[in-house]
Amino acid sequence: METIKKQITDYLVNLGLSEKIRAINEIRECIHEHSPFKNEPVDYVKWVLAEDVVANDYNPNKVAPPEMELLEISIMNDGYTQPVVTFPNNGKIEVVDGFHRTRVSKESKIVRQRVMGYTPTVIIRKEQSNKNDRIASTIRHNRARGKHQVDAMSEIILELKNRNWKNERIARELGMDEEEILRLCQITGLQDIFKDDDFSKSWESSDSIANYEPITDDLTDEEIEHYKTTNTSDPDRIFHTFEKWECHKAGFYGNKKEGLTVEQCEKEYANYLSDEQRFRDGLNGVINEWINSCEHYLTNKAMNRIAWLGQAAMCYSTGIPSKFCAGFNLLSSEQQDKANLVALDALNFWMKKYNRSELSLEEALSIGRQVNIY
Repeated sequence: METIKKQITDYLVNLGLSEKIRAINEIRECIHEHSPFKNEPVDYVKWVLAEDVVANDYNPNKVAPPEMELLEISIMNDGYTQPVVTFPNNGKIEVVDGFHRTRVSKESKIVRQRVMGYTPTVIIRKEQSNKNDRIASTIRHNRARGKHQVDAMSEIILELKNRNWKNERIARELGMDEEEILRLCQITGLQDIFKDDDFSKSWESSDSIANYEPITDDLTDEEIEHYKTTNTSDPDRIFHTFEKWECHKAGFYGNKKEGLTVEQCEKEYANYLSDEQRFRDGLNGVINEWINSCEHYLTNKAMNRIAWLGQAAMCYSTGIPSKFCAGFNLLSSEQQDKANLVALDALNFWMKKYNRSELSLEEALSIGRQVNIY
C-alpha cells in the first residue's frame, strides 16, 4: 500500500493544476469503479470547472439574497461540505441539486480563488437519467431541506402533468400526498388543466389528464409554451396561494366525508342543491366568510364560477368535498337550471359588491370555451 501511495504522490507532485485535478479525478473514478459503494453517487466526488456547470430549467428552489450571503459565509468558513448533484446532458454538466453552491463558486471572489474556479460534483444515478426522474429528484432534494416555493412547485407539477404523469405517481415520486397535488393544481397557471372538468357545465369531475398525449424531451420549450393555456395575464384577476383559501381549510379538496359513502355524498349534493333556501344560505356564507377563496376563483373569467360556488356552498354547509359534485347530475334538467340561477344570483351579488360587472349565465358558466394544453 505504501508503494502505491508513493507512486501516486510521485506522479502528482510535478503536474500543473489542471493536469493534477484531471489525474486526481481519474484516480478517484478508478477507485469508485471497484468500490463496494459504487452505487452511491457521493462515493465519487469530481472537481469540474464551475463555468461548465449549468442550471436546469425547472428547479423551484429559489434563494433570497440574505440566504445567498449566508450560504457564501458558510462555504467560506466551513468549506464545501456537500457536492453539487449533476447529470451529463448534451455535453453539459446540468445541475440536479445545488446550483446555488455552484453560484458561490462562480460569484464569490474569495471562494472562487480558494477552489481555483472549480466545483465539487457528483453524478446522479444512471436510473435517474430521464428528465422526469431528474425533476422528481430535484424536488425531493428541495423538500428534504424544506425549501420550495408554492408557485414554482405548481409549475413543476404542470411539467410532470404535461409528461403524462398521474397524480398517484407524482405524489409517490415527490414525497407528497395526492390532496397536496390537487391543491397545487389549483394554483396560478395550473387551474386551466381542471377548469373545464372540475367546473364543467354539469359540475361533474373527471380525470381527463389520462387522455393527454405525453410531451417528450424532443419538444422545445417554445413549442410547449405555444400550447399551454393559462389565465394569469388578466389585470382584474386576484390570486391567493392555497394556504389562504378558506375552502381548502374547510375540506373542499378532501377525498371523503367520514361516515358517508360516495353514493350518499352524491345524493346529499342533489338534496342540498334542490333545497333553494338552504342553498342560498350556504352561498351567502361563502360570499361573506370565504373572502380569499372568492377573490381567487370568482375573478377567474376562464372557469365555471357557477359550479365553484355550488360546490363551495355544499362544502360550507355540509363539509362534503367538491369531489362528489357529480350529485348535480342526479337533479332533473329543471332543477339543474334552477340551481344555476340561484348560484348566478349569488355570483352577481358578489360582483356588484366589489364593483365588478354582472354576468350572464353563459359568461358565468364559460360555455363553449375549449382548453387545449397541447
